[in-house]
Amino acid sequence: MEIFEAFKEFIRPELLVLIPVLYIIGVGFKKTSMLKDNLIPIALGTISILLTSLYIFATTDIAGAKDIVMAVFTALTQGVLLAGASVYANQIYKQLQK
Repeated sequence: MEIFEAFKEFIRPELLVLIPVLYIIGVGFKKTSMLKDNLIPIALGTISILLTSLYIFATTDIAGAKDIVMAVFTALTQGVLLAGASVYANQIYKQLQK
């Protein structure tokens, strides 16, 4: 259960729903052969950052430049962590299948 505690410590709880969403998107990319396998994590990272940015900017009161910079930083870091968690979940699933 340590990994789930780490997720809750570093990733905002309301954004955890994006992990399975990104996983499903990644599976879709894999099945449709839209992207080469080595590009799927980059695509998931980009999608994750965009979705996280939408959430952060929609729920944050922005009063000045400092708030904008903090919102961008939060969106980038949370987006990367979420994409990483999704790819990690995929790798655990693959390893358990062996």
